Amino acid sequence: MRFLIQRVSHASVEVEGNVIGKIKKGFLVFIGVSDEDTREIADKMIHKLIGMRIFEDENGKTNLSLESVSGELLLISQFTLYADCKKGNRPSFIKAGDPDSANMMYEYIISECQKRIPVVEKGSFGADMKISLLNDGPFTIMLDSNDIC
Repeated sequence: MRFLIQRVSHASVEVEGNVIGKIKKGFLVFIGVSDEDTREIADKMIHKLIGMRIFEDENGKTNLSLESVSGELLLISQFTLYADCKKGNRPSFIKAGDPDSANMMYEYIISECQKRIPVVEKGSFGADMKISLLNDGPFTIMLDSNDIC
């Protein structure tokens, strides 16, 4: 499982010209799921995501978590995080999870995040989405379950 986390001042997702998810200060998280991922792995990734201290405290140090700043989440499914670009110029996506399993895992992640974060918005699985954001920092971090689990 891979989470690409961007600390944002605001972000939104649009499908067919309609805004379907919008947040203020918080994390825009692109989520890639493989066939090897489980709920146990998702739980560890969510724990790391929500506990990540990358918001500035009163001294300007990155010491505060999403919860401590009343941050919001925008969760976007993105199978392209599993792009394999080793051969040729056209990426392969065979390492990405099959759509049905990946969607179930994505929905599980959303539901678990909603238990801890009051505002959790989401994209539309498999849709052509347009993402708008103002990256704060910029601050972007890649979490890979192979590195933390």
